[in-house]
Amino acid sequence: MPSTFLLLLLAAFIPGLVCQKTFAVQVGAQGNLAYDPPFIKAAQGDLIRFIFNPKNHSVTQSSFDSPCHPLTGGASSGFQFASNTSGLLDTWQFAVFSAANPFWFFCAQTQPVSHCGKGMVFAINPPAEPDPHSFDAFQRLAMSQASPTLSFTVTATITHDGSTFASVYTSYEGTPAPTYAPGGPVNHVVKVGVDGLSFSPSNISAAISDTVTFEFHPKNHTGTQSSFSHPCEPLEVTSTTGQVGFNSGFQFVSADTGFPTFQITINDTAPIWGYCSQPGPPKHCQSGMVFSINAVETGPNNFAAFKSLAMNGAILSGGVSTSSSALSSDPSQSVGGAANNGRWSVLISLIATAEVVGLS
Repeated sequence: MPSTFLLLLLAAFIPGLVCQKTFAVQVGAQGNLAYDPPFIKAAQGDLIRFIFNPKNHSVTQSSFDSPCHPLTGGASSGFQFASNTSGLLDTWQFAVFSAANPFWFFCAQTQPVSHCGKGMVFAINPPAEPDPHSFDAFQRLAMSQASPTLSFTVTATITHDGSTFASVYTSYEGTPAPTYAPGGPVNHVVKVGVDGLSFSPSNISAAISDTVTFEFHPKNHTGTQSSFSHPCEPLEVTSTTGQVGFNSGFQFVSADTGFPTFQITINDTAPIWGYCSQPGPPKHCQSGMVFSINAVETGPNNFAAFKSLAMNGAILSGGVSTSSSALSSDPSQSVGGAANNGRWSVLISLIATAEVVGLS
């Protein structure tokens, strides 16, 4: 009759033998730039088996904030080329070593187009909608970051009251055509901190040669340029092209002093993103103290999305989404497959040891 020791031993090992799962994920099936399914819910110890279809894809770990950039020290399958005439498809496995936080992945192929920029991303245990870190939010961010706003040189001819004006400038996709401004350039005044932790107004449209004057109110704020994908970090820190943004520096204002100002000039129609870098408490940017100039409101990179990303970008959520999963037809990779074989070996060895020392 089995001893209490052996019963306890079996109780400890059997749950792991039964519960471990292997999920099959098709990569680029039927020529689509997609993972199928695009995200899954997995437990610690589960395996994700990626099956590579033609032509040349990868599974590369990234982060939520930088969907299309490899995570330092992260996992990667490398590029897996599959021809239309090849027999068995190559596979690569990822072991879910923790279910506490999501894992984010993308395809690093950039030829002839960025696969990540087309939405070819994958996630393990992403939070459910409407969480700002949901899979849909991750995919939208990937498509916006990897598809930079198109710019082009424009020569515009403007007629007003019988006079003709010519203007050559850089324009950006989605921005309106230039119009004549009677009286010349306009100065837009943005009041900083006059209504609490906010810029007022927080979202404006400004023409080329217009100026924007930030008027600082109590207590201590900044007007610091950032980027859409990194709302609460200075532009020079996150730029991959060496851009250096404007920064007013901290402007301390007491109740009985005047209101200091900081002014910028609009040179083209590129959207401008900015924030207050006061760390608080509370952190002003993460409290929604952001602004935009010439945001393209008809696209995904609009002011509301920018503010939402600023307020939620630092929050780590714990909810998860679910999706359908497929089990591999390979017996060594199915439920209780190769990894479980190792567990059986350990269990058998322990039982044998128990027999030898007389514990059974």
